[in-house]
Amino acid sequence: MAFGGEFLHSFDEKGRLSIPAKYREELGSQYKLWKGLEACVCAYPMQVWTKLEDKLNERSDFTLENRMFKRRFFSSSSGGEIDKQGRTLINQEFRNYGKLIKEVYIIGAGDHLEIWDKDTWERYRDSLDQEFETLAERFFQ
Repeated sequence: MAFGGEFLHSFDEKGRLSIPAKYREELGSQYKLWKGLEACVCAYPMQVWTKLEDKLNERSDFTLENRMFKRRFFSSSSGGEIDKQGRTLINQEFRNYGKLIKEVYIIGAGDHLEIWDKDTWERYRDSLDQEFETLAERFFQ
């Protein structure tokens, strides 16, 4: 199953975020958080994350570019866990990185979830919508 859709949620007073029921089983009770691209926070099921790790670990550490990427990739990840109420704690470091204050969108992005600040996602989505036809044309050539 691929993650799809978008859901607007809010952090509670303890910094926990409710993961939509639709996503919980696929994400798993334990998953990996990553400081993603475009200042969003990504949540990967462990089986997907393990494949990414394996792919990166196949690359030589004897090139600067590989070392730089691996350092950023691995140092900006952390374990995540979903409690029995379907909530997960997003630590302050990750919340700061994504500027995740109160309201956030949790969006499906294929093999992972992305957590975006509400306003940032809405602006990004609007600009993406303007380019989507061109992107679709190039992507499916």
